[in-house]
Amino acid sequence: MSTERTPPTRRRCLRWASALGVSPLLAAAGLPGWAWAQASPASGAGTGANDGANPLAGGHGEGYHSPLSPFAPLPRRDDVVPWSTLAQVEQRVEKSRMVQVYAPAILALNQKTVRLQGFMAPLDPGERQTHFLLTSVPLTCAFCTPGGAESIVQVRTRAPIRYTMEGLVVEGRFHVLQNDPFGFYYRLTDAVAVR
Repeated sequence: MSTERTPPTRRRCLRWASALGVSPLLAAAGLPGWAWAQASPASGAGTGANDGANPLAGGHGEGYHSPLSPFAPLPRRDDVVPWSTLAQVEQRVEKSRMVQVYAPAILALNQKTVRLQGFMAPLDPGERQTHFLLTSVPLTCAFCTPGGAESIVQVRTRAPIRYTMEGLVVEGRFHVLQNDPFGFYYRLTDAVAVR
């Protein structure tokens, strides 16, 4: 009988990381990224500004846009719903299920026409998109920390929108979701691109 232990599998490492509250994306990339993100101060500027808490926070919140990012942060605009508002959601267990508890400010937006600003994450190949995810930080930024489900909005557009890696603003009917089969908290329908 051999006394050698086999190295932990990637799946087991990701489970451990998840149990410790580490973002699976950063855990998959390696713990040095996790240690760097824990040491990053919350500067209060740009997307991901928070009260000084760990920007990873177990994959919750609006995410953290690093100053090392090659992508420009979203400019502050008064005509869009800020990601900090959409991050005002808590989760609790009811009858062995996780349910979302939305802040009154979020519930007041349900079924209203709103403007959102974020980064496009296409769901299909192609130069023009009618169905994509809008995220608070660019998913292709190796230095940024993605947020939780509250930092993603599923978008369906009236007409195709040209793919961009820069930030964009879309306007449409906002839906606050309960029990979405894909785990989304928010959806924007009948959306159009806005300057």
